Amino acid sequence: MVGAYARVVENQPLPHSLPRTAAFFDLDKTVIAKSSTLTFSKSFYQGGLINRRAVLRTAYTQFIFLAGGADHDQMERMREYLSALCKGWNVQQVREIVAEALHDLIDPIIYDEAASLIEAHHTAGRDVVIVSTSGAEVVEPIGEMLGADRVVATRMVVGEDGCFTGEIEYYAYGPTKAEAVRELAESEGYDLAKCYAYSDSATDIPMLEAVGHPHAVNPDRALRREAVAREWPVLVFNRPVRLKQRLPGLSMPARPALVAAAAVGAAAATAGLVWYASRRRASALAAASA
Repeated sequence: MVGAYARVVENQPLPHSLPRTAAFFDLDKTVIAKSSTLTFSKSFYQGGLINRRAVLRTAYTQFIFLAGGADHDQMERMREYLSALCKGWNVQQVREIVAEALHDLIDPIIYDEAASLIEAHHTAGRDVVIVSTSGAEVVEPIGEMLGADRVVATRMVVGEDGCFTGEIEYYAYGPTKAEAVRELAESEGYDLAKCYAYSDSATDIPMLEAVGHPHAVNPDRALRREAVAREWPVLVFNRPVRLKQRLPGLSMPARPALVAAAAVGAAAATAGLVWYASRRRASALAAASA
């Protein structure tokens, strides 16, 4: 599935020694403190994509999500609601709205602990992969802001008119996240036994099981029970901080990235992509070494 959607920027080779390793991060409530898709609801309202009633409903959904996480049934209802809501949205307009509001909305809610872990994994020579149920039009720019090497996100069908049809092409959720991780491991030469994964939700247990070093981050009750039973490390992230305040170079790519598009999911409103970033940072934060 990954290879079927891949495109590579020319003349940007990335030499790597095998076997390679990676750190796979869920996004919402793991790297950032809120739901990435729902965070943009006010911006979508200001852009004329949704009405006031939809803003209030997404605010309530965000509250439920933050209060205790979302179980499988709630995630399914959210998927159905968001896919119906975005039907007819112009994809280019969505991208422009996200780009304009990105730093104001997302930068302040990135966990300092997560940004430090990303930096530490890069310093240790690992790729960083964001694996999110949210849509790619939202997740891609967040991944680029964080310096992720790859992004796996949800994907919806785009019609010939450049608008979302409301149909889901691929849903990056639950077992499909684990499938994406295994596909990337096969195509990129990752040794999964030496790879890391981080998530807050029990729905991501299949992804956590796929690697040798799973971590529960701000876990919901079900994941906490599972983590304790399996003796997985449990991490608490609670210090959101703007990237420019903690590490100025992290929020801006050091040089052009090698980009590959890959559809490995679909739930909110978007197209799944894989981003290859050739940048590595000089500052080292000691942590998460194999």
